Amino acid sequence: MNTRPLISALAITKNEAQVLEGFLKQLDFADEIIIVDSFSTDGTQEIVRQHPTAQLIERPFKNFSDQKNFAIEQAKHPWIVFFDPDEEITLSLKEEILQKVAQPEAVAYRVKRVLYFMGKRLKYSGFQNDYVIRLFQKAHCRYDGSLVHETIKAQGKVATFKEVLPHHTYRDFDQYTAKLHQYSKLKAVMMFQKDKRARWIHFIVRPWYRFWHQYIIRLGILDGKEGFVLAYLNAFTVFKRYIHLWLLYRKIE
Repeated sequence: MNTRPLISALAITKNEAQVLEGFLKQLDFADEIIIVDSFSTDGTQEIVRQHPTAQLIERPFKNFSDQKNFAIEQAKHPWIVFFDPDEEITLSLKEEILQKVAQPEAVAYRVKRVLYFMGKRLKYSGFQNDYVIRLFQKAHCRYDGSLVHETIKAQGKVATFKEVLPHHTYRDFDQYTAKLHQYSKLKAVMMFQKDKRARWIHFIVRPWYRFWHQYIIRLGILDGKEGFVLAYLNAFTVFKRYIHLWLLYRKIE
């Protein structure tokens, strides 16, 4: 008889139809699946509604921590897995999740993400040590309130999985740059809330530093053309962050 604690699988979505069906299949080990969607228009909601065990909740998107903490509150079960739809829950990782839930030694578990960008696995570019919490106890964990690049704050021990988590962040160029655009706007709002201002030097020095730090210091050069493209895009995102911040003070959209 299976007596392990029950698991709630959570995800937030906005136009994830391209990957969502496969993602939901990977969550077949969960006892409930809750998808909090911010009014997708690409068929995402229809995919969720057609899934036999998934529940759809529509909610406006404010920021990542707010949306994810709302999802956590909807979970019925003590253990939560919270993956992004572009992450691949491998069979071996799934088995390790079930083992940890059956015999827990921590309140949360982090996993190392392996980045795939433009069809290539990037081994450097600053992602050598990309660890994220993806399994945790509802009673002891919440997201930290950051508008973007949010992280779980755990009240208790955090352990690490042996398995890794493939992260297929890139689908097409427009989708990827749209994601970076969203991140840059939210980071600008965070800076605005802290009364930080955009100086002319920020538009030059900060993007330049981001590129060379990722491409040279964090060895993105060893990832070939893909490493160069990623470093360039991230540097441009930093530039856009300060544009957004400057516009916030001028009250211009």
